[in-house]
Amino acid sequence: MKHAIKVLSTVLFLFLTVFAFGQDKPFQSEVDALTEKIENQGWQPGGLVFTGSSSVRFWMNLKQTFPEQNIINTGFGGSQASDLLAHLPILVLKYVPSKVFIYEGDNDLWAKKEVSTIMKELDEIVTWIKRENKNTEVYLVSAKPSPARWEIKESYLVLNRLMKEYTQTKEGVEFVDVWEAMLDDKGEPKVDIFIMDRLHMNPKGYEIWAEIFRPYVVD
Repeated sequence: MKHAIKVLSTVLFLFLTVFAFGQDKPFQSEVDALTEKIENQGWQPGGLVFTGSSSVRFWMNLKQTFPEQNIINTGFGGSQASDLLAHLPILVLKYVPSKVFIYEGDNDLWAKKEVSTIMKELDEIVTWIKRENKNTEVYLVSAKPSPARWEIKESYLVLNRLMKEYTQTKEGVEFVDVWEAMLDDKGEPKVDIFIMDRLHMNPKGYEIWAEIFRPYVVD
């Protein structure tokens, strides 16, 4: 059965590649390289897809963190929600996932995109996933606090609040809050969990994420 599903998803992938995705989109080369790598490594349908921007892409030990789980990491570049939406069939739907973890919104806000636009695009992503398989569980991950972008803290808080409220209205959609655990006693981002750019996390930061995600991944 799993083999048949994988064959069908591969056929769908080829169809979308030839017809729906004939023209290049942002991050096209990176997405092509990523999907080729996953194909070469091999994969099984029904797993857990982690996707979104570089905070997911740089989670290098994600599979080792949850070794008993069938995990596919399709995080790519400095993506925004609109980019994930454009590549959704290739980066998510193709793998017939049982769970999808999405980290988008961080780069969107930094690019001065309106929160309402971000929420609209996230809703389109969730709706598409659920339309393909209503039993797929979708997890929207909060924007993280980082020293590099602390100046727009309030915008991040608004987005996180709206994402949480949104998930409360949708069956099979949950909110994963990484914000609070990444703050120090003063309510500011922990500086020792980031690399030199003060935006991306080091292994210590991903240890925090591992503990946050564990209840959602291992159930």
